[in-house]
Amino acid sequence: MTRDEALTLLKKYNESEALINHGKAVEAVMKAFAKHYGEDEEYWGNVGLLHDLDYEKWPEQHCVKTEELLKEENVDDAFIRAICSHGWKICTDIEPKLQMEKVLYTIDELCGLINATALMRPTKMDGMTVKSLKKKFKASSFAAGVNREVIQEGAKLMNMDLPKIMEMSIKAMEEVASDIGL
Repeated sequence: MTRDEALTLLKKYNESEALINHGKAVEAVMKAFAKHYGEDEEYWGNVGLLHDLDYEKWPEQHCVKTEELLKEENVDDAFIRAICSHGWKICTDIEPKLQMEKVLYTIDELCGLINATALMRPTKMDGMTVKSLKKKFKASSFAAGVNREVIQEGAKLMNMDLPKIMEMSIKAMEEVASDIGL
């Protein structure tokens, strides 16, 4: 699947600009981590782009409906498994095992926190630091819907320090800021 095909598919099931922008943000961060690990950036990016494919229309069937939709598109099982694993302990019992799965599990919620932080700043993504993001991370009342436990557990699964994950994620989102409304 090409990036254009993935974006078309995302827009087929999602009209919300916020959800589409979230998919693009996760895509950018997934690509950055793919590059870091020497993996296929487009493949990882498409996993990120489509990870919430079913969320707008079928939130109560999140990840489950995505599997069905992607099978209809003849998407490979590894791609589907990676997407479904990001809902581990929330809406699926598919534990992230591969590095791509661990990254998606970790950065999905983190991208939401970065987005919320950027929206509160006059300069949005420009100049955001790990230090300022860590402050928002610690303030549980800020972006209360962001599951910080998932982010922390994911960092352990990735065997990477959370500040490093934050740094890489901020940088990736900065690079697509104009495309995601930040």
